[in-house]
Amino acid sequence: MEDVLDEIFERTLRKSVFKNRRVLLPDYVPENLIHRDEEIRKLGLVLAPSLKGEKPSNVFIYGLTGTGKTAVTKYVLDRLVRKAEELGVNTRYVYINLRQRDTPYRVLADIAESLGLRVPFTGLSTGEVLVRIIKRLNDIGDVILITVLDEIDFLVKKHGDDLLYKLVRMNSELRDSSISLVGITNNIYFVEHLDARIKSSLGEEELVFSPYKTEELIDILRTRAEQAFVDNALENGVIELCASYAAKEHGDARRALDLLRIAGELADREGENKVRLEHVKKARVELEKNRLTEIIRTLPLHGKLVMLSIIQATLGGTKYGTTGEIYDEYRRIVRELGLDPVTLRRVSDILSELDMLGLISARIISKGRYGKTRVVTLESDAETIVDVLSEEPFLLESESVSRLKRNLGK
Repeated sequence: MEDVLDEIFERTLRKSVFKNRRVLLPDYVPENLIHRDEEIRKLGLVLAPSLKGEKPSNVFIYGLTGTGKTAVTKYVLDRLVRKAEELGVNTRYVYINLRQRDTPYRVLADIAESLGLRVPFTGLSTGEVLVRIIKRLNDIGDVILITVLDEIDFLVKKHGDDLLYKLVRMNSELRDSSISLVGITNNIYFVEHLDARIKSSLGEEELVFSPYKTEELIDILRTRAEQAFVDNALENGVIELCASYAAKEHGDARRALDLLRIAGELADREGENKVRLEHVKKARVELEKNRLTEIIRTLPLHGKLVMLSIIQATLGGTKYGTTGEIYDEYRRIVRELGLDPVTLRRVSDILSELDMLGLISARIISKGRYGKTRVVTLESDAETIVDVLSEEPFLLESESVSRLKRNLGK
């Protein structure tokens, strides 16, 4: 085994198609963001008053995954803070990804730490942390803190909107300082579902990011590839193929960059000196499996059972299943497992959530005099989903999973 590892390590150190792999990673913010000039301008206009010591408006940024929301936000704020330093204005920002910092306590702790406050991992109430933040801001004086809440819908869905209310109301307790919010979300209806008292306090601006076109994705990939790869490391057509695949996924630049990076990694593992079209095709399969596996594993229990029901309802050549058919299948699986079913309305909500995640496609069709009904088609690989779900302890002995595996030829 030591000889095998030594060979791997030596091969990795000896040659690589990469010059700087980091520029293809999701958290990298380039010096120049192309094809987002208008979005940069609009966000800059909203936040610019902070350079005069004035509180900027709260702003919510909407758009599908991979449309540049986070990169543009960080780019604008980095430039804003540098300009503020030149002017002697105390403008700061703190970036928090709410999928990673998924409790109100951790969010407040991150805000506190950005102000130089030490907060224990546990042990304080959120109210106490909030009091300390307010005191710290009042002690510093004349500071504008812009708080970026990325994937804000994730926290609100999990814990409610009480923290958001406290943050927007915090300014009423601040003397010379102020706090502004930048919320980033994939859900264009996010604000509509908030409590009325929060909506009235937000007074927010809105920015909507449209998906990238294929030609724009090609430009982005070429720019990054020049920095990421050694000369002549890409076979003709590699960038175009990555862009084409990503364009089909709603213009997702993050996916395009991931495809290019993973293709490069596969070329390295195979000892190739060029990234070939075949590497991109393999990367697409690997990326889809990894993404799908992660999403399925993080679904709540009944979300997983609804996914099983959809696969069962659409198996055997059926193009789609209706909400009623899926619910009947769901009730059968739940009874088999000895669990209590959730209501039809809750299953309908779960279907909407799965649709938002891209696992299924749900649309309303007209059935003439019989009215309208929602039909669901599976947009993900059924075999991969069943494989992941079969790892769940409560489904190990499930006859439904065993039957699906037999029907899928596994």
